Amino acid sequence: MKFLEGKSLRVAKKFFVAIIGFTLLIVGAAMIVLPGPALIVIPLGLAILATEFLWARRVLKRLKNILKEGPEKIHRRETLFSGRKEGR
Repeated sequence: MKFLEGKSLRVAKKFFVAIIGFTLLIVGAAMIVLPGPALIVIPLGLAILATEFLWARRVLKRLKNILKEGPEKIHRRETLFSGRKEGR
């Protein structure tokens, strides 16, 4: 019986996390076209989902890598299109 109690508690927690996380993702997606801090709400929803779901951890990790590389890629692209060399 205790096994079932622990399992039902885990399922309930996973369900609660899914509801909160997906709600934040949907609200964040709506904030892309509506006024609001979409760039804060979407990663927050992913972070909540990442506590229970592996796919959300992977998406969040990919998003972090994109944000880290973003300024460097923009600089390289500007240098490429301006015709200047990197060191100048």
